[in-house]
Amino acid sequence: MSTQKLTADALRDILNERILVLDGAMGTMIQAYRLQETDYRGEEFANWPSDLKGNNDLLVLTQPQIISEIHRQYLDAGADILETNSFNATTIAMADYDMSHLAARINFESARLAKILCEEFTAKDPSKPRYVAGVLGPTNRTASISPDVNDPGYRNVDFDTLVLAYSEATRALIEGGADIIMLETIFDTLNAKAAAFAVLQVFDEIGYKLPVMISGTITDASGRTLSGQTTEAFYNSLAHVEPVTFGLNCALGPDLLRPYVETMSGIAECYCSVHPNAGLPNEFGEYDLAADEMSVEIKDWAQQGFLNIVGGCCGTTPSHIKAIAEAVRGLKPRQPKAVSNQFNLAGLEAFSLEW
Repeated sequence: MSTQKLTADALRDILNERILVLDGAMGTMIQAYRLQETDYRGEEFANWPSDLKGNNDLLVLTQPQIISEIHRQYLDAGADILETNSFNATTIAMADYDMSHLAARINFESARLAKILCEEFTAKDPSKPRYVAGVLGPTNRTASISPDVNDPGYRNVDFDTLVLAYSEATRALIEGGADIIMLETIFDTLNAKAAAFAVLQVFDEIGYKLPVMISGTITDASGRTLSGQTTEAFYNSLAHVEPVTFGLNCALGPDLLRPYVETMSGIAECYCSVHPNAGLPNEFGEYDLAADEMSVEIKDWAQQGFLNIVGGCCGTTPSHIKAIAEAVRGLKPRQPKAVSNQFNLAGLEAFSLEW
């Protein structure tokens, strides 16, 4: 496995040259295998006391060949960046399955599996290097909002606990071969701040930095994250992390996400990423937006100069990613907004003061 580290400057150089393609949904692809409880358990966890069906991250241990097959399909479709199958692989989220102690191992294996395939595809075509984005999901708890409507001040997680969980996951992702660290599907900015703090601490510990991507979620037509921030406020709250990319993913299809993508493109002093859902789910929880329909919207975004990295979230498949890759091929990447001397603050709304 290669020991050469991808630097933020090296990734920026690539993003100046072309639009990169991220992969699509992992959960959607896993569902197609119609796995049962015994499949999730495998041999190692055959007698586990808790139900394990639905623990998709565990499949890197019990069904690694399936995860590798899915990664390979996305690389064949044209993806430049693979996301690790580690969205819920923190001690916090894994507690639902009584598997907190496996979080580090799952992160390591998720990165290792993706890295093997990225190196294989890069060796075949060195002009198109493939990279692993180590995914840190939002966890299933929120530090900003009480889960008890009768006790607004109650929290079921605190900042320090989140930092510990994210630190462990980050170390394991890096040890497994991640080239990039991605804070993904952020719905609570305080959770994301804990994740960012943890990532930067780990970088200090190991003595080098990997590129960081930050991607938040606008939850509905209100144009806000679940914790109440507008796109501008969300950006202002985390820009100090100096990520290589800042963007949006999940919750909405490309039609509804467009105004917020345009907003992010207009304010970000770094590169922009976006990976929307394949539309909104239907009454059966399935996604109906076809690959060709989705790629039309994505191509328009690229032509408008909104994009540096683009892929798909819930409901997207290799056919979506192939169509997206073809749609943006040869189109000019977005150039980051020039660094300004504005003083930017944020609560639920953004506030900027020009010096």
